Amino acid sequence: MTDAEELRSRTRRLLAEHPPATTDRTDFLKARFDAGLAWVHYPAGLGGLDAPRALQAVVDAELAAAGAPDNDPRRIGIGLGMAAPTLLQYGSDEVKERFLRPLWVGEEVWCQLFSEPGAGSDLAALGTRAVRDGEDWVVDGQKVWTSSAHLARWAILIARTDPDAPKHRGITYFVCDMTDPGVEVRPLRQITGEAEFNEVFLTGVRIPDAHRLGEVGDGWRVAQTTLMNERVSIGGARIPREGGMIGKLATTWRERPELRTHELHRRLLDLWVDAEVARLTGERLRQQLVAGQPGPEGSATKLGFARLNQAISGLEVELLGDEGLLYGEWEMRRPELVDFTGRDAGYRYLRSKGNSIEGGTSEVLLNIVAERVLGLPPEPRNDKDVAWKDLAR
Repeated sequence: MTDAEELRSRTRRLLAEHPPATTDRTDFLKARFDAGLAWVHYPAGLGGLDAPRALQAVVDAELAAAGAPDNDPRRIGIGLGMAAPTLLQYGSDEVKERFLRPLWVGEEVWCQLFSEPGAGSDLAALGTRAVRDGEDWVVDGQKVWTSSAHLARWAILIARTDPDAPKHRGITYFVCDMTDPGVEVRPLRQITGEAEFNEVFLTGVRIPDAHRLGEVGDGWRVAQTTLMNERVSIGGARIPREGGMIGKLATTWRERPELRTHELHRRLLDLWVDAEVARLTGERLRQQLVAGQPGPEGSATKLGFARLNQAISGLEVELLGDEGLLYGEWEMRRPELVDFTGRDAGYRYLRSKGNSIEGGTSEVLLNIVAERVLGLPPEPRNDKDVAWKDLAR
């Protein structure tokens, strides 16, 4: 069993052999991956050492103290938080060896082709078709709300392979090449003025069967791995006390005493406590991950994240008064990442509205928490055993 002292020794050896100050950033990250120090709980040869997940903090602390570069996790968050766990659990040896290293290093950006115009909250109703043609699958359809599609080299994709089966049982999961000539990415402009999201049109896209994850028709089960990890990565990110959006609001409060009122003070205190509870809940959830895969508790964390961000940004705009109505720019851009803390209050207010939609709508997450965490009776679902092709649309 790899222990903390061995990990410190391995990390110091990496730093000695590849000094961060004189080593190319990408070369250093590749060396870190090959040394098993990327994600220590992954298997040996795939960026890890089969070590306890909790020991990753030992490696990260040593590297941070030495000024080593990270892999820019905000830019490649979909790959790290959603694609990688799914590839690890369901990919063949060849798939894992091909994709995990460039994914973690950041050489290849990933996106997620799940939601569709007619299948967002009810994702299992998706209609994008994949038809077998020899050793390939031919995919036709449309996806929407696709973050980073304009940057992505690869995508995780779910498509319908059996329209005669009920909607949850006729889906298959694939890795899609975003450079295929049949893939068209169109910007989807948001309320912020930017096009961080995209529409993706798939026309005759050929995917080799070797890039299928899981069994044919079992894509919904595979997708649950992705979705549960997605909600943890969105709602359970590690932040320091008073980090994130509550930190911006608290800073404004301290620096602008002329804006304060007793009522705003009371509401700020309530939100500060809520933010600290959410932070500690996320820490506890990460500790639970040491024992296995994320469960439905991640849905509760993501639900709280959305509600808290919207409440904090709303109070920040109210605290600033007329200044809160100002907006820095409404230029059409296609950014590489979402930067809540590096922008103005108006941006935070508008962008946080999407938090209750992305990564699972709040309404769907409430159902998950009610049924799978609290054990309440499930809602009636009359379409579970009806063939997808016979569903009303």
